[in-house]
Amino acid sequence: MEIGRNDEVIVVGGGVIGLTTALVLAERGHRVRVWTRDPVERTTSAVAGALWWPYKIEPLALAREWALRSLEVYAELAGDPDATGVRMIEGVLGEGELDGADAWAVGRVPGLRGTTDAEYGGAGLWARLPLIDMPTHLPWLRERFRSAGGAIETRTVSSLTEAEAPVVVNCTGLGARELVPDPALRPVRGQLVVVENPGIDTWLTSSDAAGEMAYFFPQPGRLLLGGTADDGAWSLEPDPKVAEAIVRRCAGLRPEIAGARVLAHRVGLRPVRDAVRLEREPLPDGRVLVHNYGHGGAGVTVAWGCAEEAAALASG
Repeated sequence: MEIGRNDEVIVVGGGVIGLTTALVLAERGHRVRVWTRDPVERTTSAVAGALWWPYKIEPLALAREWALRSLEVYAELAGDPDATGVRMIEGVLGEGELDGADAWAVGRVPGLRGTTDAEYGGAGLWARLPLIDMPTHLPWLRERFRSAGGAIETRTVSSLTEAEAPVVVNCTGLGARELVPDPALRPVRGQLVVVENPGIDTWLTSSDAAGEMAYFFPQPGRLLLGGTADDGAWSLEPDPKVAEAIVRRCAGLRPEIAGARVLAHRVGLRPVRDAVRLEREPLPDGRVLVHNYGHGGAGVTVAWGCAEEAAALASG
């Protein structure tokens, strides 16, 4: 079945994956509605630190292709950062290696080079990457989608069969665990601390020998500190001891962080799967269901690449 331009598409899920997919479909001329349980400002995507780089996503080879396509889009959107929330910012990927696992990025990622000892105490990569301010970017996506003729409805869906349209696109993230159902999907909990920015204008990600990670991302008016990756943890309540440890690890990298005033705490659940599910499923009644979920910690990173592929699958 192929959908015509007058055929309706319902995208279930209003996070960055759902909104970007809906936007691509709408700008290709389709009539699109988004069904979302929460306003975009309260989705898991709104919590993301949102540095462009594949993280906790499989299969990695495909993820890199989707990421590089998304990088092209973000580089364009960075031309108007106040509107889109996308900025190209320099920083250091700790423990990165140009001739190792990160060789795929050579020639594709701007400013990519090995770090000096003064820039990072150990192996690392210097790069200029998109850093996305999600409280700005998500509403921008929503308004661009509406400008393309799309509509958004706030509603809770208990079954994908409720969406009676010729084509349904499932972008429900961790919600797909119950909706599909898909027991292969699991949460990987991430906690962040938001502090006043003491004057830091570059980002940094780092992991120690024990696998503990630390990162800081300068966003407008604040600095985001992370982070954690607790596999199988469902709690959305910030843990004060974890928050203290995050600040301590980040201050070990930049001492001025130690005295920064805490503004807020955030917790999000990354929808992790052994492989992103991006596929077309013909339904018995002749309709089409397209799955686009399971992007782990890289939803923002791969959003545009996956959206274009999902839109192609939806179009038949």
